[in-house]
Amino acid sequence: MDNDKLKEKVLSIVPNAEVVNGKQYLEVTVIPGKIHELAKQLKENPETNFDYLYCQSGVDYGDSLGVVYHIESVKYRHSIVLKTKIANRETPVIESVYDIWKAAEYHEREIYDLIGIKFRNHPDLRRFFLDESWGHPLRKDFIDEVNIIEK
Repeated sequence: MDNDKLKEKVLSIVPNAEVVNGKQYLEVTVIPGKIHELAKQLKENPETNFDYLYCQSGVDYGDSLGVVYHIESVKYRHSIVLKTKIANRETPVIESVYDIWKAAEYHEREIYDLIGIKFRNHPDLRRFFLDESWGHPLRKDFIDEVNIIEK
């Protein structure tokens, strides 16, 4: 399936999604409340069959936090990037995609640990690398008083 057909499919699922052709992938941005629905339909639809989550990252945009999902269909060899931004920096929460792709378990734990985004319905959301005293070191507003690291 080429990017034009993928774009049509995405817009049929989430009509108000922002879809652009990036340098390498088709990039789809949706509100946090739609990411789980879109991801589930892209995986379960036999025409798209996005069965492989190969990267999930947390992002600090400054004014908001976000999650970026790189997914691929092993069968059809097409890829797409899903993005969402969470406006609430104080208590950022988004639906887990663990029930769709099991690989999300460790990606989401790492994002929670380093950025501070909580994933609703995650089976084991706890710190991955650091203890609770650390805060979230990949946030732009993070200050480490001990090592004097400021971003």
